[in-house]
Amino acid sequence: MKFRTEIEPLHTDLTIGYRNHILSLGSCFATQMAERLEAAKFPVVKNPSGILFNPLSIAGAIRSYAARQPVTREELGFDGELWYHFDFHGDLSAPTPDEALQRMNRARQLGAEALRRSDRVILTFGTAWVYEHRGRVVANCHRQPASEFTRRRLSVEEIVGTLAELFDGPLAGKRILLTVSPVRHLGDGLSGNAASKATLRVAVEELTERFPQALYFPAFEILTDDLRDYRFYADDLVHPAPKAVDYLWERFTEALLDDEARRLLPEVESIVAAAAHRPRNPRGEAHRAFCRRQLERIAALPGLDFRTESALFRQCIEINS
Repeated sequence: MKFRTEIEPLHTDLTIGYRNHILSLGSCFATQMAERLEAAKFPVVKNPSGILFNPLSIAGAIRSYAARQPVTREELGFDGELWYHFDFHGDLSAPTPDEALQRMNRARQLGAEALRRSDRVILTFGTAWVYEHRGRVVANCHRQPASEFTRRRLSVEEIVGTLAELFDGPLAGKRILLTVSPVRHLGDGLSGNAASKATLRVAVEELTERFPQALYFPAFEILTDDLRDYRFYADDLVHPAPKAVDYLWERFTEALLDDEARRLLPEVESIVAAAAHRPRNPRGEAHRAFCRRQLERIAALPGLDFRTESALFRQCIEINS
């Protein structure tokens, strides 16, 4: 007997390996997968401008990276406490305009360099609902009065047209992984959320049909149709629970990692876990021997960035010498 409908394994020529450079942009799911890739020592840059929820704001970030446009003082707003920018997440806001400009221009530079170097780009669309300020779609409203914004839902044609320009422009020559975030936007209401996700899903389908360099990863379907149970949601009933993220990561790695990456991943994850290990006796010979073994394992994996872990293991040996 079968009690759930599992998503069939993906078979694709779009693979991710340790030799690839990855730029991940979009909703919090893009951040979650990028953090997993980062922890597994893949070269990845995640959301330099902060979390971005709608496709047009993601596209705007990519255009700004490609043009290397600096942020100017005139673009900032002030809410009486923090200086903000409508194209950036609130994490980059700051108490002074100089600090805000420094953070945001650093983010733009990081994004520009990541876009230049990347050969794999992950784009995760969270919602088709957008807010416009003076006729311009914003990435974040920064708690400004609702009367200043117009809310509307993007059309499939608008999303496809905007992304198509990027696929032929700044993203040309790169392999693109498209996903629809499984995170529910209950602020839109259940019916509004359903209409939003449907719009995104159709837009992504049209993009993958039109551009052979693009592939869809079914994160949305894995959570809503494969797992399909509230126990796989966090307490807010909106975000995936840790177990669901673990499962999504498993499906992601089995579908998209190349043979070498799949072979190395267990060893990499074991070394990272070893660095988080808390010994019973930090000054004992047993722990010093443990640290030496980890450095030997790292030496057997050249080209991967274990600087943090190596420093920790070396410090352990030096302290106990």
